Amino acid sequence: MEKTAKDQALEIAALIEDGKGENVSVIDVHELNSWTDYFVIATIHSSAHWQGLAKQIKDYVKENDMTIHLTHNKAAQGDDWNLIDIGPVVVHLMSEGARSFYELEKLWHAGKVLK
Repeated sequence: MEKTAKDQALEIAALIEDGKGENVSVIDVHELNSWTDYFVIATIHSSAHWQGLAKQIKDYVKENDMTIHLTHNKAAQGDDWNLIDIGPVVVHLMSEGARSFYELEKLWHAGKVLK
């Protein structure tokens, strides 16, 4: 049976938790926009942490025959906010400071929090 976007989002969230990502949230936003179905948001602590998690996510994407459409870093050092767009799932790996500043969970409060 093919995995749903929800399954993929929850599996990516578990992968991030296993990789020591903190305060992992999964938000269902499919009714709020036309470009993705789920956000996975997690706190990271360094550029090395981001790179390790990014590799695990890329391996998951490859193993599940998915495609990364875009990766983007919003910081000179590349470790404040790192976005990985996998189509139906968009992953946000953020420093504590960026997460507190942007408050994505509040911005997308109308979405259903799954985790």
